[in-house]
Amino acid sequence: MVRSRRRLNLDWQTPSPGLVTIGEPILRSQAVLVRGEYLSDSRERSVQVLLHRLRGVLIAREWVMIDYNCPTKVLAEARAVTPGIESPTVTPLDEHDWVAVRAMVRRPEAQSIMDQLWQVGARAILVTALEACRL
Repeated sequence: MVRSRRRLNLDWQTPSPGLVTIGEPILRSQAVLVRGEYLSDSRERSVQVLLHRLRGVLIAREWVMIDYNCPTKVLAEARAVTPGIESPTVTPLDEHDWVAVRAMVRRPEAQSIMDQLWQVGARAILVTALEACRL
């Protein structure tokens, strides 16, 4: 029984504010994808599409997108903080000598990275959750 006027968060990984877990879980489980050894080409393609989609959701749970603006004179320092998966996206801004930067960072490190970016001179720092991705 939950005694809270707050909306219950149904995401099992994120506890709802104001709610406390008591006792051990009743059941722990995992999802397993089972497929036949020999599939037709069309079914094999369907399985591959499903696998890509599932991996995309799982990866998105571990990463967030960070966007920020910074002067070009501190871009090298900022890029060292946010190297991204392959490379950050850097776009010139209308304001001379400023750029917009976008990169993926690991979710648990996002707050620390925001602090580091602020210290090197980045501003307008935003972190956005991802729903799915393909890497």
